[in-house]
Amino acid sequence: MMVNEEDKKAKKKTAKAKVPKPREKEVKHEAPKAEVKEEKTEAKPEAKAEHVPKTEAPKAEKIEAVKPPEAKPKKKKAAPAKKKAKKVFVVRGKRKESVARATIQEGKGLIRINRIALEALNNRYMKEIIREPLRYVGPEVNSVDISVSVCGGGAMGQAQAARTAIANALVAYFDTMNLKDKFIDIDRTLIIEDTRRVETKKFRGPKARARFQKSYR
Repeated sequence: MMVNEEDKKAKKKTAKAKVPKPREKEVKHEAPKAEVKEEKTEAKPEAKAEHVPKTEAPKAEKIEAVKPPEAKPKKKKAAPAKKKAKKVFVVRGKRKESVARATIQEGKGLIRINRIALEALNNRYMKEIIREPLRYVGPEVNSVDISVSVCGGGAMGQAQAARTAIANALVAYFDTMNLKDKFIDIDRTLIIEDTRRVETKKFRGPKARARFQKSYR
């Protein structure tokens, strides 16, 4: 009898071990899984709603920072003072085949003929002819420089052309002194160019009018 009772107890233990677990326990395990899924699905839209305003806020800040600054009115610079223009005149004079051009401007009373000082010329008679208009002006001549360039013709023709050019240059520079009338009263040729020219040579003679002689002896 004792053996039978022990056998029964062993059978009961094996039966308990082989019996499957009740379904309630399985349901208990499944329920929390479903709840977790629902929580995940609900959390996604909330995250999206939170991120939308974050992306929009910095854009508005950037647009405000990019605004250009207001342009300030530029100050006008004062115009520089204009320098006084120098008084310069270039006048022409002619005599025969000679042409002279005199340039007069403010200076120290220097007179040059073809870049050579008037005092350096050798012919005294030519110097007196060129200097003649300066005698009738006065001390104002010491405040100007006269440079004459002469070409063509002979020595006396160049001296007379330079004389006429210097006289007209003085008239143009000292316009308030009425030098023109003064020069005309003294010598008309100081202002007015001499229109006379050398007559051309013809055939049948050595000069313009002379003729070759023929002897029959």
